[in-house]
Amino acid sequence: MSRRDPWLDNAKMLLVALVVVGHSLTLLPWGGFHDHLYDFLYLWHMPAFVLVTGYLSRNFSYSPRRLWGLVRGLLIPYVLVEAALVAFREIVGGERHFHHLWIAPHWPLWYLPATFCWRLATPLFRRLGMLALPVAVAISLVGGFVEWDYLDVRRILGFLPFFVLGVVATPEATERLRAVPVRVAAVAVLAGVWLWAGSLGDWAQTRWLYYSWTYANLHSSLSPELTRGVLLAVGTAAALAVLALVPSRGGWFSRMGAASLVVYLCHGFVVKGVSYTGFPDWAADHVTLSLWVTVAAAIVVALLLASPWLAPRLERAIDPLTYAENRFDRARDLHVHADGLEREKVPA
Repeated sequence: MSRRDPWLDNAKMLLVALVVVGHSLTLLPWGGFHDHLYDFLYLWHMPAFVLVTGYLSRNFSYSPRRLWGLVRGLLIPYVLVEAALVAFREIVGGERHFHHLWIAPHWPLWYLPATFCWRLATPLFRRLGMLALPVAVAISLVGGFVEWDYLDVRRILGFLPFFVLGVVATPEATERLRAVPVRVAAVAVLAGVWLWAGSLGDWAQTRWLYYSWTYANLHSSLSPELTRGVLLAVGTAAALAVLALVPSRGGWFSRMGAASLVVYLCHGFVVKGVSYTGFPDWAADHVTLSLWVTVAAAIVVALLLASPWLAPRLERAIDPLTYAENRFDRARDLHVHADGLEREKVPA
């Protein structure tokens, strides 16, 4: 069994918790500090999440075992959770008009088909060597012109450079990223990005940060290609700064990082459920208080979903084949071990 890297698990848990925070912020009224925080968060938290996914995918190959892992660990959970989330929104929330089930991902579930496509492309980008990142940036810039958007293809193309950056990264590079001088510089970078995020609304729209809209539906004082290029650069710098500051020490938080997929796939039910309770109306009347309550509650939700007493149960529901295969492997190993003991008892 391979030894887990606490730094990666800390990063995964931190970033998925921020995904929950980001989606929870949509329950609040827009304006003021909320807008600033939201733009700052969306400038880098998904770029960093995609970058880590790329780093963890860098050894992907077209072997039968790896390809089956994609189907088992990404496509099947996508089919199951996509259907469950749509049913939840219709039955519990009374929402209607859900079209193109499984073809047009609903809300956060775009990330599963995106990761599926990115991983399939990983060996191709590895072969490009030093050209991999420029090619990915070019594809992202062109992606804003794409009209066809089944499986959220514009997001797949838009976020591609962050994934490829993770693919071409090396363990030695991540070690250098965690050096003390780099961490000091990272604090300055994030402070600068925080200040810069406050001016985003002066020249562009928040929806630029989703990488899911065509350029024709976006506005900016710069050209669309230059706007995306600037956001790619800022997102990369901020994502690397955050990853530089992630602790390398293991503990209860890093252990929760193994359940990041559970948190990602299940938090939407909680956020949507809260939206059906009338919380947004209360938040509109308590703007400042609701912001801090929402952020704190989102973090608690992420920790609960990743907790050792809840995450395994949820994982069985969203990833049943992996659970079944693990049970089968454990049973087979026990059988082989028991058979070996019996043979030792037989006299020669």
